[in-house]
Amino acid sequence: MRYTSNHKAETRQRIIGEAARRFRKDGIEGTGLVPLMKALGLTHGGFYAHFESKDALVQASLEAAAEQTLERWQAPPAADPPARAVIDHYLSAQHRDEPGEGCPLPTLAAELGLRGQPSATADAMVARMTALLADCNLAAAPGDEGLVALAAMVGALTLARAVSDRAASDNILAAVRAALQPAPRED
Repeated sequence: MRYTSNHKAETRQRIIGEAARRFRKDGIEGTGLVPLMKALGLTHGGFYAHFESKDALVQASLEAAAEQTLERWQAPPAADPPARAVIDHYLSAQHRDEPGEGCPLPTLAAELGLRGQPSATADAMVARMTALLADCNLAAAPGDEGLVALAAMVGALTLARAVSDRAASDNILAAVRAALQPAPRED
């Protein structure tokens, strides 16, 4: 069977896309290579034609998930204030209920830390999200407002996904959304 010249690159992207979804939904340890490759109609042995290790796939998948997240939550220029759109979407029931499509930080941050494998991609994502949220009115040291807002959002989403009581989950999201009040734009 003949393959197109870019077949290997396309297959690699398919693996990264599916892994990014599964890592966000099930975590790194909860995602096995055999089921991942099987879901794509590929063999476990074929994995190593694309990646040297699962850690290499984790890094590539985190990069893809971070880019997807940052594109989705880039505040529209007309948003008033710009951070409001980011906060509202991040702390939504939809984002809570679809972890495989959302921000990787609530699922992967703790796991990367526990594995002793912090990521430069996570560093870059935190920096970009912090900048998007910099205009929040919070009791934080000047310049730390975005960082405090991001930490509150990641924590709230993590808690909202962890509790079994749906009303309590909705309340967590609503309470943190209300607490994160961006400053109005001054024109």
